[in-house]
Amino acid sequence: MKKKTAALMLITASTLTAGCSSHPLGLSDDTAAETANNNGIRIVVNSLGMTFPEGMDENHNPYLSYIEKNTGVKVNVTLPPLNGYDEKLNVIMASGDPPDLLNTSDPSWFIHFVNQKALTPLNAYIDKYGPNLKARIPKEAWDNVTVDGNIYAIPSLNEVKGTEIVYARKDWLDKLGLKPPKTIDEFTAVMRAFAEQDPDGDGQKDTYGLSILERLRRTSPFLGAFGVQMNGWYERDGKLVYAGILPEMKDALLYLRGLYNEGILDPEFPLNKIDVLGDKIASGHVGLYSAAWSDTRSHIAASMKNDPKAEWIPLDFPVGPSGKHGVYRTSVVRSYNVVPVKSQQAEAVVKFLDFIAGPGQISLKLGFENEIWTRVNGKLSINFAEHTKHGYRGIYGALEDMADPGVTKDRLEGLGEQFRLYDNVQRIAGNLMEDKFTGPPTPAMGKHQVKLNKLQEDTFTRIIAGLSPIEEFDVFVKKWKEAGGDEITGEVNEWWREQR
Repeated sequence: MKKKTAALMLITASTLTAGCSSHPLGLSDDTAAETANNNGIRIVVNSLGMTFPEGMDENHNPYLSYIEKNTGVKVNVTLPPLNGYDEKLNVIMASGDPPDLLNTSDPSWFIHFVNQKALTPLNAYIDKYGPNLKARIPKEAWDNVTVDGNIYAIPSLNEVKGTEIVYARKDWLDKLGLKPPKTIDEFTAVMRAFAEQDPDGDGQKDTYGLSILERLRRTSPFLGAFGVQMNGWYERDGKLVYAGILPEMKDALLYLRGLYNEGILDPEFPLNKIDVLGDKIASGHVGLYSAAWSDTRSHIAASMKNDPKAEWIPLDFPVGPSGKHGVYRTSVVRSYNVVPVKSQQAEAVVKFLDFIAGPGQISLKLGFENEIWTRVNGKLSINFAEHTKHGYRGIYGALEDMADPGVTKDRLEGLGEQFRLYDNVQRIAGNLMEDKFTGPPTPAMGKHQVKLNKLQEDTFTRIIAGLSPIEEFDVFVKKWKEAGGDEITGEVNEWWREQR
């Protein structure tokens, strides 16, 4: 409990600190004025956890210079802390002096400010200054950012269709005489053995059967075994119903609670941020978990470097009692680029994003040719030292990521076939659960989604950790409906009727 209190205090302190600059963007008044008066734009974007080589920063590096040279747009970049990023965006929007572009991956944040009439309609600017945006972004993505005929954001696209895939330590399976599991019961038996039978052979009870992230992230394959996914919408009797209130979700929570009660599930999961989970994997405390498709180049690679005996393999997705399995499908929209109504620089913003989506896409995704990559016998050959050194380029490229299967295959295979990146993406794509709601965030989502998400996360975490009885799920369902869930459901089904 002390750990949890300390973590909450730390997050609160960092959020408060983030909002204490004299200028809402952390810029001096002179810098802000100079940018605005020099055909320039001020942008607030996500750092993605990237760092810069010595002597460079978000405003001084060759990739930003490349964008500025080719667009004629001077760009001043602010990178808020990752923790509390959207809260910082709220502070900026309330400041009275917002930037010219903000980027968020939160659809409820986007629709909230649409509701507030705080965002600029961009249709005319896109028509005039966004030929690459119009050509490369599909209708489904534009539909997700269009409200009453007005486009209020320029979407960045998800390059892959899904994220999570189960990986396990094969050397632990072999040591304990276990086969790769397929059914949810077999998964439970393997995870129990990993927790109880000292698979690392150190004589200590210091391994977890399963570890997940805070807010129940990295649980998708286990929820899928019960036929649901977090935040999904499924058809029941001709209507769309929110997954979080279905009996199948209750069954999934009961399963995870059982793992927790048996000591199979990492008891510290409510505090597990991604770096904490990564450390547990790399240090040999976790032998099975729902990985991101790219983890074979990060946490899993670190595990194998720390322990040469470590061998990781992908597993089939667990099949549940009713024969169901799968993982969530990512939205077509990765993030939203919005222009506050107080900005006078919508034209420059669209030109900036249009270049990233078009001529600048390959260099910002792969790096500069002949510096970071070359093509040898038709295949991408990557200089990994330079690739890693200049990984920060993704901060800019991610603002207008495009979904190009050929480029994706080239890039992922070029990063090293031993990492199985393209194989992972393909395996996930073949096991996606369909979310029936693919429309734009509804007005009620803008009003209620943040508090409903928190209600869900808190309730589900407490149920799994044994702090609330399983009957609390039924109380949650009632609260969710009364606190705006019914209103959202009505709007979702209005959209559903229009589609049909």
